[in-house]
Amino acid sequence: MLSLSMKKTQSDKFIVDQEQDWEVIDDKIRRKITGYDDRLMMVKVAFQQGGIGAIHDHPHTQVTYVESGSFELTMGDEIKIMHGGDSFFVPPNTPHGVECLEEGILIDAFSPVREDFLS
Repeated sequence: MLSLSMKKTQSDKFIVDQEQDWEVIDDKIRRKITGYDDRLMMVKVAFQQGGIGAIHDHPHTQVTYVESGSFELTMGDEIKIMHGGDSFFVPPNTPHGVECLEEGILIDAFSPVREDFLS
């Protein structure tokens, strides 16, 4: 784990996917940070069918693009089925989570940076 004084304040300018390691979240979810500075972060999250991103909230604004697959999204008291090509916007402090119905990838963008992902 990096100390606060040793954390990078931004990612490299060029990020080659094949050169980035996956961080294993659990047996059905893994992620890669694909770029960030102190104001913005993009993260690629791969789900196997049945993977669950538990309901949670955070102070960050989030926009997610469904690159592939199918997901049941819960946001507040709404539930929607999202497919490849769809996207969703999560205002700060809004409870949200997903269940992967068909193996796929989500691309998350956060503002400001999710410092908890860097530790």
